[in-house]
Amino acid sequence: MEKTVGEVTHYWRKIGVAGIKLTATLSVGDTIRILGATTDFEQIVGSMQIEHQNVETAKKGQEVGLKVKEKVRAGDTVYKVE
Repeated sequence: MEKTVGEVTHYWRKIGVAGIKLTATLSVGDTIRILGATTDFEQIVGSMQIEHQNVETAKKGQEVGLKVKEKVRAGDTVYKVE
């Protein structure tokens, strides 16, 4: 089962990091799926940052930086895989 947890707002290609605006809580260790027009992959959240500070959990309304294993695009949807 998948639940929407956010949307990609930015992608920094050189460092492979996605900016994600959260619509639900997300924690390190969660499995996520990022889905868009040309994007579709799953990965485990290895680390997250808010304002360059590592965090274990982020809540709805916060924007996090997340290292991703593939290219993503603004507007891609982020799901938490249950």
